[in-house]
Amino acid sequence: MNGGASDPGHAEPVESTVLHSTTPDGVSWITLNRPEAMNAVTWEQRERVIALLADASADPAVRAVVLTATGRGFCAGADLRGSPARTGERLPGDVARTVRLGAQRLVAAVLDCEKPVIAAVNGTAAGIGAHLAFACDLVLAADTATFIEVFVRRGLVPDGGGAYLLPRLVGPQRAKELMFFGDALTAADAERLGLVNRTVPPDELTALATAWAGRLACGPTRAIALTKQLVNDSLTGDRATAFAAEAAAQEINMTTRDANEGVAAFVERRAPEYRGY
Repeated sequence: MNGGASDPGHAEPVESTVLHSTTPDGVSWITLNRPEAMNAVTWEQRERVIALLADASADPAVRAVVLTATGRGFCAGADLRGSPARTGERLPGDVARTVRLGAQRLVAAVLDCEKPVIAAVNGTAAGIGAHLAFACDLVLAADTATFIEVFVRRGLVPDGGGAYLLPRLVGPQRAKELMFFGDALTAADAERLGLVNRTVPPDELTALATAWAGRLACGPTRAIALTKQLVNDSLTGDRATAFAAEAAAQEINMTTRDANEGVAAFVERRAPEYRGY
């Protein structure tokens, strides 16, 4: 259940439908590659993206992640025909379990990734595709891209964390407007609302994502990870909890080599050289 698109195309190896590479400076590029289906994500693709994000968290050589796609679509939702075949009658609890183990796991994998994740939205992001982008830490978009809360068009409730993410990004009234009507939101309007950090012409998107990811990859990786966790958690906790978490995060961070390098570089009036630990 996720209001996405579906495509009956022939099965392809998941390594070819989710491309992956890591650059010498430590940026993990995850690229959805089913342009003929507007990158509607299959079960196999979802599992590969989740695994790649977990690998990025655990790999000290990875310092940042870029999530993007090929063709005209970033992700047109979930490809229901790419899911494992159902056997037997649908029972109470089956749909909720599918949502928990599917769309919610994918969005949680982005939110919980210990490395900063940039979405480079090259085209249409609909349904779970929009939520996949909104879960990222930074969102860059081609100025031709659109974002669509398509669920209402299918008579569905938004899933994949949409009702959690959107009110926190744009407030409840704007979130309801987007979800009640399901109108396409242009990249420019998404930037105006705060859903997108920057919009650029399509032929400049990869260069901007590369530049931003490169800056993150040169930064103090553990400090950025702790900052990500603090910001994400602050949206659901009270001030006392947030202040305690901040103090604990700073305590942990001060045990890292990069924190000591940053302080030393300041005292010595030189540029710091962060190594990610």
